[in-house]
Amino acid sequence: MELIGEKNSWDLWVEEALKNLESKKMFLPLKPVKLTSSGHQYEDKDEAQTKFDQNEYETFNGIQPWDRLAVQISIPESLFQQLKNEIDFTTKNERDEHEKLSSKEQQQEFKKLTLFAGNDFLGLNRHPTIAKAIAKAAMEHGTGPRGSPVICGYTNYHMALESSLAKLKKKEACLLCNSGYAANVALISAIGSVTTLLSAKEEKTAIFSDQLNHASIIDGLTIAQRVGGVELFVYRHNDMSHLDALLTNCKMKRKVVVTDSLFSMDGDFAPMVELAWLRKKHGFLLVLDDAHATFVWGKNGGGVAEEFNCENDVDICVGTLSKAASCLGGFIACSKTWKQLIQIMGRSYLFSTAAPVPLAAASYASVTVASKESWRRIEIRRRMQEFQALTGIPVTSQIGIIRIRFLRCANTRTPNCSAKHCKVTSDFDGSAHNRGCRKAWSNHIQIPKASDSDQQHLQALGFGLLRHFQFPLFMGFALS
Repeated sequence: MELIGEKNSWDLWVEEALKNLESKKMFLPLKPVKLTSSGHQYEDKDEAQTKFDQNEYETFNGIQPWDRLAVQISIPESLFQQLKNEIDFTTKNERDEHEKLSSKEQQQEFKKLTLFAGNDFLGLNRHPTIAKAIAKAAMEHGTGPRGSPVICGYTNYHMALESSLAKLKKKEACLLCNSGYAANVALISAIGSVTTLLSAKEEKTAIFSDQLNHASIIDGLTIAQRVGGVELFVYRHNDMSHLDALLTNCKMKRKVVVTDSLFSMDGDFAPMVELAWLRKKHGFLLVLDDAHATFVWGKNGGGVAEEFNCENDVDICVGTLSKAASCLGGFIACSKTWKQLIQIMGRSYLFSTAAPVPLAAASYASVTVASKESWRRIEIRRRMQEFQALTGIPVTSQIGIIRIRFLRCANTRTPNCSAKHCKVTSDFDGSAHNRGCRKAWSNHIQIPKASDSDQQHLQALGFGLLRHFQFPLFMGFALS
């Protein structure tokens, strides 16, 4: 990336775009609101942020009783039987099921299950410190949001949370959004606006996107293309040779590469070292969607960039508070100038109400707990090792993938179809997407050396997600 003084070319383009916004009187600043409550009277903006002392949050060493509760669920017995017996889902039976659940006259039976399909990677959703934080904020300030961040919704709680996330990601600033989806849409919309805001409108911005990027990135790109100023190039999944060739052949001076850091449906990482090398070679803006890795990977939970020691090579990092942080929301860690551009040109941010104060308080507590309780990241790796030892299936992340090859036969529709027609394999063919795969998973999957109890837990993975699951933090597998 070309450097002019201490700034790169993208810094200068964003600064020029902001000046054009100011000249048109379109810049809307965030308006910090100081909330007052008993014992919390802030005199100035700086003090409002420093009052959030992470040392005051209670943390624990080792798995606690409430951690197991995080993945213990029950579903209606009727729904369980539908899934188990491969009964077709229709709009009518869903309506009927919901009517039964809402009826006070009919007693419902429930099936207890262990949840492998959630995104609560660190098992924080029952953590008492986080629960206390949200309850305390609700008692002191109420539950409702106040408005847009550029009007009256941006409080000292939001500021403290942004500061903690910027520190985690080693960036100058951070912008909170209502979801990871909204964060990606806002960011990519803002990137697309740079061309339209600059005086030289004839040249578009080239955005290079991994073939398997998340839907929120794809939708953001669609919006940016519709507005104009962006030309999209899609490179084969994690294929750095293909990306290098596309970058080499592209004559546009403004280039952006956007990729997931940890791909949610395949469980593999983006090749960060190679991406960092290509960034130096071609001078593009590197945008990383770190939703599935934040708090889980890296020594301090900083994500994939920290794990692979390339934080300085990532220009903008998108994350979520809805997965490992076990709260709700998204964020964009970036420079101060990028933050100002996104807060105006990111429509999904500008036209959304800010997160309620209790939620911001809970998220701040989650960031603190996730950072301090580093043993949780260690436990996840142990679960990965246990699963690989149990099954022989290679595991590279907390997102486990079992690929099933299902061979159709005359007995496919019968409950007692021979297990030889279904096996766990590292290979995959298109038949894993067919209807029979659900029955194959729930009835036939056999894991060597697994106890009966573990076998039932593993079979439960198939309900709703055919080949994709997460490792519960505490869940152990019998290896004897």
